Amino acid sequence: MSQQSAVYTHGHHGSVLRSHSWRTATNSCAYLLPYLKPDMVILDVGCGPGTISVDLARYVPQGRVIGLEATPDPLKQASSLAEEKGVKNVEWVIGDAHKLDFPDNTFDVVHAHAVTQHLGDPVQAFREMLRVTKRGGIIANRETDVAAMTWYPEVEGMREWHEMFIRASRANGGEPNAGRRLHVWAKEAGIDPKCITKTVSGWCYSTPEERAWWSDLWAERTVKSDFAKLAKEKGTASDEELERAAGAWKTWGNEEDGWFGIFHGEIICRV
Repeated sequence: MSQQSAVYTHGHHGSVLRSHSWRTATNSCAYLLPYLKPDMVILDVGCGPGTISVDLARYVPQGRVIGLEATPDPLKQASSLAEEKGVKNVEWVIGDAHKLDFPDNTFDVVHAHAVTQHLGDPVQAFREMLRVTKRGGIIANRETDVAAMTWYPEVEGMREWHEMFIRASRANGGEPNAGRRLHVWAKEAGIDPKCITKTVSGWCYSTPEERAWWSDLWAERTVKSDFAKLAKEKGTASDEELERAAGAWKTWGNEEDGWFGIFHGEIICRV
């Protein structure tokens, strides 16, 4: 698939950024943290609003973090966050994951979270990550596996939303079940399979506060973000279907026993 054929399914609507801003190094890349050293230089590919990048910068006080994003919009929030937290060893750049504008062997760590699932050519992105990583360095990638999402109870309309989400992601050129494919993409990019460590981890939203937050942002995202616009343009969902899906999310959020689990695949590649 060509690099240009993928479109970011969610866009940068407020409901999307609220979700992304919840992410930290602890809840989104804990598998990487034991490998970090204070003087490392890290590239965070697809950094979004910068919450993971800013958190990672605390682990490398003598090093630095560069957060890269394809569009400038979320970087405004990232810059404000770093200033608010007093984090000085982080900077922000605009760039394309398929063609990183850095010399070979630049970074000790190249990290990406929930990025390659949205790319038209994830193997090419891994080639680029490999190119800019120093020998002896690390490539770390964590991706959702949408098909493995699960929830309780089985609220009417949630299954239809799930199928709609997978259809829309694929219609936009991405791979929603990226979590199970990471090690294969890395191997196809030229990384020795013996140097790839594969793990899994997840998120769970189950408290009343978590359910309210998660269901509200997904109900809003389903009808107001780029997800809705692109779904209609690509013919993967109608206005009526989107409204029903948003209603299902609100119903699920009000379920006393509601529980939502998200499965992620993770890889550490030693270069």
